[in-house]
Amino acid sequence: LQSPPPRLKQFLLRSRTIGELLAPAAPFDKKCGRENWTVAFAPDGSYFAWSQGHRTVKLVPWSQCLQNFLLHGTKNVTNSSSLRLPRQNSDGGQKNKPREHIIDCGDIVWSLAFGSSVPEKQSRCVNIEWHRFRFGQDQLLLATGLNNGRIKIWDVYTGKLLLNLVDHTEVVRDLTFAPDGSLILVSASRDKTLRVWDLKDDGNMMKVLRGHQNWVYSCAFSPDSSMLCSVGASKAVFLWNMDKYTMIRKLEGHHHDVVACDFSPDGALLATASYDTRVYIWDPHDGDILMEFGHLFPPPTPIFAGGANDRWVRSVSFSHDGLHIASLADDKMVRFWRIDEDYPVQVAPLSNGLCCAFSTDGSVLAAGTHDGSVYFWATPRQVPSLQHLCRMSIRRVMPTQEVRELPVPSKLLEFLSYRI
Repeated sequence: LQSPPPRLKQFLLRSRTIGELLAPAAPFDKKCGRENWTVAFAPDGSYFAWSQGHRTVKLVPWSQCLQNFLLHGTKNVTNSSSLRLPRQNSDGGQKNKPREHIIDCGDIVWSLAFGSSVPEKQSRCVNIEWHRFRFGQDQLLLATGLNNGRIKIWDVYTGKLLLNLVDHTEVVRDLTFAPDGSLILVSASRDKTLRVWDLKDDGNMMKVLRGHQNWVYSCAFSPDSSMLCSVGASKAVFLWNMDKYTMIRKLEGHHHDVVACDFSPDGALLATASYDTRVYIWDPHDGDILMEFGHLFPPPTPIFAGGANDRWVRSVSFSHDGLHIASLADDKMVRFWRIDEDYPVQVAPLSNGLCCAFSTDGSVLAAGTHDGSVYFWATPRQVPSLQHLCRMSIRRVMPTQEVRELPVPSKLLEFLSYRI
């Protein structure tokens, strides 16, 4: 018998399960409203948060959560008293010690985002002499986007509500903080707009970004906070200049609603996921498609990709090594891809998945499901090539056009290029 081809052997590799956080369910609990639409890790890796459904968000110290998986096995029912993590008390001296919180947001939660403050980044509103909040260097915030269009800002350490942002008229589908510590927050909504908020100016709404003709599903900042990607219904992928708040370009290529996006750690690549069964890897600086990851073989025609099928891709996330991405589709599968291979390097089974995110160190992938639970897997660990390390280093400081203009031999330019 011939051995399986390398392509098939790669596909058969299963990711190792790390643990599960199963949402509690009452005997007469409604199935509608329990969805876990979003999961998030704090920038410093201290907390993990997810929407359990029915207005509830749970915050757990991530290191203690991992320790519980090691001590008690993979399964962890989140209301189990034997596995409960220490809860926050009223002792002010314990403020920065990670504690578990259960937050009632008052409405169905569709989006979450952590934001951390850097004191050097001042509010862009220079004429304000007095602020209700003065965020210190150790500040960690959680933003929650709700079904009624409101955004609530919480202090992660105390679980207290700080701000209530009211301006969207429909569901707030996604939230993202600028990675530079400025506490600039962008929200994406079904009201077809993106709104920019300055939390260091007491949550003042700075700008409304218009251009989408239908629902906006997701948004993501580039690592240097200079660019924003937003995706939505009707095949929409937009790139925005976040210094001038103007549209840079619209990316054309998908055949159905685009529901998720994420930048690579060096900002040189952009991943988008669509109901057309595909994940595209783009060069956001010139709008070219560099890679296509298909979830249906053979690839569907545009007519079929634009309709109903059982391979809708729900979520995509870039690993912090810049080498791997994860995608989650309706075919009950989580896939891990390398950016230089057109087939998955690892897979994991998951039914009714809705969202996924890598941990801060990139070692774990978390995925949320329709019933409010979360599942965790170990991510592929591979030694990056010298080429990848060189590309990552130079692309952190240079966009595509500047790399092309470097006075170096053409072979070296090819070596530093992500074009495949």
